[in-house]
Amino acid sequence: MMGNVNATRSDVAAPRWLTHLLRTTSAPFPVTRAIRAAVALATPLLVALLLGDLATGALVSIGALPTVLADSIGTYRHRARRLAGAVTAAIVGYCLGMVTVGLPVVSFVTVVLVAAVSVLISTAGSNASTAGLQLFIFTVVAAGQAAAGISPAIIVGLFAAGAVWGTIVALSGWPVRATSPEREAVAQVYIELATMLSAADEPTARAARHQLTTAMNTAYDRLLTARSWLSGRDATYRDLLEQLAAATPTVEASVAMLNAGVRAPVEVIEYLRSVATAVLAGTELPVAPPGPEDSDRVAALYAGLAKIRAGATRARNEQDPLLRRVRRWLSSIVAGPLTAVAVLRLVCCVALAQTASLFVPFEQSYWVTLTVGIVLKPDFGSVFGRAVLRGIGTIVGVCAGAVVLATTSTSGVTAWLVVVLMALLAAGIPFGKVRNYAVMTSFVTPLIIVEIELAQGGDWAVVLARLANTVIGCAIVLIFGYLLWPGSLRPRVGGRLADMADTVARYVEQSLVPLSEPPPATERSRRRRRAYRGLADLRTAFQQAVVEPSAAGRQASAWWPAIVGLERVMDAVTEVAVSVRHGATAPESDEVALVTAGLGEFASAVREERRPHRVDMPAGEQLRGVANQLILALEAVRGPRFRRTRRGLRRPRRRRTTSG
Repeated sequence: MMGNVNATRSDVAAPRWLTHLLRTTSAPFPVTRAIRAAVALATPLLVALLLGDLATGALVSIGALPTVLADSIGTYRHRARRLAGAVTAAIVGYCLGMVTVGLPVVSFVTVVLVAAVSVLISTAGSNASTAGLQLFIFTVVAAGQAAAGISPAIIVGLFAAGAVWGTIVALSGWPVRATSPEREAVAQVYIELATMLSAADEPTARAARHQLTTAMNTAYDRLLTARSWLSGRDATYRDLLEQLAAATPTVEASVAMLNAGVRAPVEVIEYLRSVATAVLAGTELPVAPPGPEDSDRVAALYAGLAKIRAGATRARNEQDPLLRRVRRWLSSIVAGPLTAVAVLRLVCCVALAQTASLFVPFEQSYWVTLTVGIVLKPDFGSVFGRAVLRGIGTIVGVCAGAVVLATTSTSGVTAWLVVVLMALLAAGIPFGKVRNYAVMTSFVTPLIIVEIELAQGGDWAVVLARLANTVIGCAIVLIFGYLLWPGSLRPRVGGRLADMADTVARYVEQSLVPLSEPPPATERSRRRRRAYRGLADLRTAFQQAVVEPSAAGRQASAWWPAIVGLERVMDAVTEVAVSVRHGATAPESDEVALVTAGLGEFASAVREERRPHRVDMPAGEQLRGVANQLILALEAVRGPRFRRTRRGLRRPRRRRTTSG
């Protein structure tokens, strides 16, 4: 009887894709960003309330919204460029939208063209992608506004004033915290390194290594972005970059120790923490503790520590000319079929949304088009996942907006309550951005509802229109942009997994094949970072795909162990490379070739969706750990149709020259 009960419970358990979709990211509350968001959006309302014109304050507050949506963690220079692009695009979009108010045909054509342009802009990088989204959002918002007694020029001016105000608030800490984000990023690398070495068990250490990879990627992104802006002239950024580069030998030795199951001495962990403290304070780095002289893994770790204080000299990084960057961007647009597909899908769905909005019997039906554009943003993950999360977040947000509008008014004591609630909703946007897309939407939706109600004098019934329009928009995306769109339901994650196996194979060749003239240390570390960054990006891509109930989601879930297998192969190769650099005998070239051939079979099996064929593995002791991890990785290569099996895998006792 108990067995039947358990079976019934498993039958009604939440689907795999829904469990992954509703999972929130564990992250601390972004206090500073929340305060900035609250100040940026609530201050114009507060000033307008004191002056007795809350509608004008709402227009200024709407103008500050792009800065809250676009702001991110990073260097002040990076954030300044990101915000400048987002604000400029939002103002341009708002102007275009205002020009089309009251002209349905012109509005239809303008919004569709802006949708196509926003996708093309997004191909130029993360900052351009954010600008493209703001261009589309505020074109649609402005085009959907009802004609008011205020001059369109004044409305645009108030919006621009709010955008400038939001930018000032976002960058207000620059004069006193100029290099703090970069220092924190470099210090975080040493903190994560100490955490990994102090882990009590292997699963904890593996998780810490992923955190270390993320920290290094973040630190290099921030510093290289800042240095490209400065062209290598700023001594502070140069020192921080050298301190970060000097950590690479220690990271490699630590990964080798982790893979071998060797614990680091306590003094090493304490030294790394003291280095992090010194980096944060901007003081001189402490002297590394003396280590053993024998050539073992611990000695490699101490040798890496000795290089931290000495630093590492890096060549000056000159910025590419603007014309060259523009040409590179245009080449990526012309040569990218995925961009053409993204443009076509968004244009088709936006045209359908614009058509539907003409016949929807609800107020301000432009939210149909707005929902379609936001969900179909081509570089923001799963279309299915974003549609479902936006629907969930909008339902929660509409309920919150209804409560706000039903219990407050724009005059008297309750008007002050409106300002307080708007500050709280604004502070929740950064929290939602780091937790879950539905959480962010549940804060953004009531905030926009209340702001537009204040600006245009609507009533609480607008919340029902918001809900209906969002549902219609999500339905258009799910039906025409996902279910009926060619290729949406077919597995598409295997190609990235196979490409990553090829990248690991190149890393094996570059790291283990003996060369007459070994590459410099900076080149070796660059190759390792490129491989680990690729694995981190692959994890992100699979996490986005796993939320879909289609074959792509099932395949991503089934092949997840293969990603883990590739990461462990990388760790094992790093361990061998570190030992060779510290005196161990290099593996023979033909044994290294067996490893790369095995990785090639891994890639072929994934691309062809078949079981891997039998491959030979190196029999030497030097590559035994690499071979063991490669065998496990090959075992994990299976698609949704495959059963887990060891068939086709073997490790010979002696090296052979043939393979089946």
